This record gives sequence, structure tokens and C-alpha cells, in this order.
Amino acid sequence: MLSLQSSSSPRWLAQVDQDLELVLIDHAHCEKKAAGTAMNLLFSYVDNEQLARDMTEIVREELEHFNLVLDLLKRRAIKFRKVPPSSYGQRLAALIQKIEPQKAVDRLLVAGLIEARSCERFSLLRDHLPDQELAEFYGSLFESEARHHSTYVRLACHFQPEQQVRSRLAELAAAEAEIIELGDPFARVHS
Repeated sequence: MLSLQSSSSPRWLAQVDQDLELVLIDHAHCEKKAAGTAMNLLFSYVDNEQLARDMTEIVREELEHFNLVLDLLKRRAIKFRKVPPSSYGQRLAALIQKIEPQKAVDRLLVAGLIEARSCERFSLLRDHLPDQELAEFYGSLFESEARHHSTYVRLACHFQPEQQVRSRLAELAAAEAEIIELGDPFARVHS
């Protein structure tokens, strides 16, 4: 369903346990960046009506999630602040080809893989965290992340035949698995 070719290692949950506050702050940034990605896709491919409508919905949901995480931080007296991002998104973005229509396909598939990894990580947080509020919160986000992943993959098929899209998705998913295995030294949603 999620097109991922690997599962998160126990190393990531150990990072979460060591610095949950930083993961929560990073999560807010991830929601904001996800809204920005969808907005950029909307501007880039505005002539594709289905993409424009779907991106509008994703932007709305991601900003709603951003506000939910901000509320969560406020309830916990955690100050929202800038934090250096993980290298995950930058490494994935480097895989995007530069010529259309492959660029559109890659942009959509990379966004979809990020959503899939978020979905997997939120599921892990739901099952791992002893804090009931946080466990329920991450459980509540699982479905929308999975839906966003599916939407991005479906929209990529507007630019190339499905067989080509699925083949490229497998290539990108293999690269994503290598990137996630490398990890990052600091606790982040995608470290």
C-alpha cells in the first residue's frame, strides 16, 4: 500500500526516546513543508485540474495538521522554533529529474514517498509512545498520510503511463530505503 521498501530501524525509536521534544517540533515543520510542497505542485501544474483540486485539499489538510501540532506543543509548553532539517528531503529531492514530464512524475512520487514514510513513522509512534495523548494523536494522522501518498502516486499517472510510474516509484523507493537507512544524527521525523 505505502510503496516503501524498508521499515524504520530501532535506531529511530531510540532517537525519539532520547529527544521527543525535538521530534515534535520537527513534526510541525514537516507539516508546514508538506503544505508548501503541495502548493508548489499546484502552481507548477495548475493546468491539470485534478491535480489542482487534490493539491488544494492536501494544502488544507497539511496546514490543519500544522496547527494541531502547534496546539500540542503549546499544551506541553514546548516553544516552536527553527531546527535544522534532516537531510532526508534534500537527498530525495536530488533524485528528481529535470526534464518534463519525468520531473512532474518524480516530484509527485517523492512527495508520495515522504507521505508514506511519515505514515509508517506515525504508526510506530502510535504503538511505541507510552503517552496516551501522543499515541492517539499519531494514530489519528495515519489515514490522511496514507491517503496523501495514494493521491500523489495516482496523480503521477496523469503525466506518464501507470506502468512507467510504478517502475519509477520502485526505483525511487529503493533509493528512499537507502536514504532512511543512513539516518541523521539528530532526532527528526525522518532521521
